[in-house]
Amino acid sequence: MVVEAVPPPSPAAPTYDPRWFELLDRVEDRHFWFAARRRVVAALARDVMRDAPAGSWVLEIGCGTGGLLAALQSACPDSRVIGMDLHREALDRARRRSSAALIQADAVHPPFGVSFRLIGLFDVIEHLPDDAGLLRQVRTMLAPLGSLLVTVPAHPRLWSYFDEASHHRRRYTTDDLRSRLHAAGFRVDYLSQFMAPLLPIMWLRRRAVSRKRDPAGELGIVPGINALMNAALAIEAPLIRRRRQIPFGTSLVAVARKGTDG
Repeated sequence: MVVEAVPPPSPAAPTYDPRWFELLDRVEDRHFWFAARRRVVAALARDVMRDAPAGSWVLEIGCGTGGLLAALQSACPDSRVIGMDLHREALDRARRRSSAALIQADAVHPPFGVSFRLIGLFDVIEHLPDDAGLLRQVRTMLAPLGSLLVTVPAHPRLWSYFDEASHHRRRYTTDDLRSRLHAAGFRVDYLSQFMAPLLPIMWLRRRAVSRKRDPAGELGIVPGINALMNAALAIEAPLIRRRRQIPFGTSLVAVARKGTDG
């Protein structure tokens, strides 16, 4: 069941193209990039929620087609996990991947009467004109000692036709993300790059490929290459679980804590 808390989003200022949902639904269970992100998110979520009381609330904002909801449920087995998205089409697909509660709503006007021990924003804030505003809003939704887990695309120099087709507003440096989190009132416990093996490939590809190329091609699955990249990226989650710094990569991940001052 999907609970509708807001009417469908207006297309006047789109932050995401719903036509991507069909493609994501086909590939995200198998594609190496999504598998690597799931491992990293699960490792950090498990660590953050290690001492959380049973029954704590966990929210993923912008859960899309649900590729990370099952990972959050597995990492936080004693918690109550909710997935939220603006798009009903995404949530209908997410229902096939997860038993988490699903709600169609806008985080700017959250419909919840509870506070969350963990909130996830996984490749969401780069789509928003006011990323800082959402981060401030998210902080008000967290319980005392609650944490935010966030991933974003890294390195403005990697900007390409793919970012434009994905309705990205920006890519982030580590300083960019850290400063936005601090400005929103968070204490940054951990921040690292990841997807390191992908960096030289992406750098070369995005300079060699025409801007007119179909961006969906970057999400194609070539079995041999997919398996090779999946194996290369598998080393990152154990390092991140131990809070080691990965010095380069195409994405950033951060754990930020609300603290005790409200």
